[in-house]
Amino acid sequence: VARVVRQARHVLLTLVHVLHVVADHLALFALDFDDAAAAALFGIDAATYCRIREGFADNARRAAGELLADGAFAAQVDRLPFKRLDTIVAVGDSLTDDDQSWLEILRHVLAVRRAGDGIKLINAGISAETTTEIFKRFIDVVRMQPDWIFFAAGANDTWYWTDAPIKLSVSLPETERNLTAMHQYAALRTRARWVWFTPPAIISERVESHWYQGSFDMMTRNEDLDAIAQFIRSHPYPCVDLQAALGNPPHPDLLLSDGLHPSINGHQMIVRALADRLTSPS
Repeated sequence: VARVVRQARHVLLTLVHVLHVVADHLALFALDFDDAAAAALFGIDAATYCRIREGFADNARRAAGELLADGAFAAQVDRLPFKRLDTIVAVGDSLTDDDQSWLEILRHVLAVRRAGDGIKLINAGISAETTTEIFKRFIDVVRMQPDWIFFAAGANDTWYWTDAPIKLSVSLPETERNLTAMHQYAALRTRARWVWFTPPAIISERVESHWYQGSFDMMTRNEDLDAIAQFIRSHPYPCVDLQAALGNPPHPDLLLSDGLHPSINGHQMIVRALADRLTSPS
């Protein structure tokens, strides 16, 4: 019985972790869509739902504390080239749109180590979006007039039907055009400093066999993710190489059991890689 209870709890936590964004996005269109309505999507009460979400936030806060316990990393945070009152917008997909993501960990890191600087972080990630979908809403990012744009997207362009791999969700040439256009538009309409993030590699066997990810009859390949990463690396702008940070193939402990999304340890590695890149002399 205890094992069944543990498994049921794991499934519930996974669903809220992955699908809470559905509730968040529905709330944008329904003024009366509150925590109770969101909780009902998962068959739980509002108090339980809020407790789970708070637990994710606590995990991000704890991960930030673990990073700052490393004196060398803490000193790097002091040298990050963010100015007082800077606004940072992170654009992306589920890599960013996560209560425990690298951006949320960075938020807690800056709140502790750079509290007096008033640096504002905006999470503009939306899970499952392709670069074509991001392109349609990118004007909203530009209207924020941020000082920094962290761009971490492209992985969802590579999904294809498992039983009929006729085409990718977004072709590589179109992905390249989308990425180039958004970067050029931001350069034209803002003074934001731009930082690329490559898509991380995946563990294919885990994705295919996972009870949730494997149920969609869609798949992605490292060779397609590599092609997008190579295109991003070719730009003469700062790039956080997540394939280098998490491994290619990724270290198993740095991804969740779905073989796709970073674990808390993986998100910590992303924050370290970002700090390394922005404090390096080049």
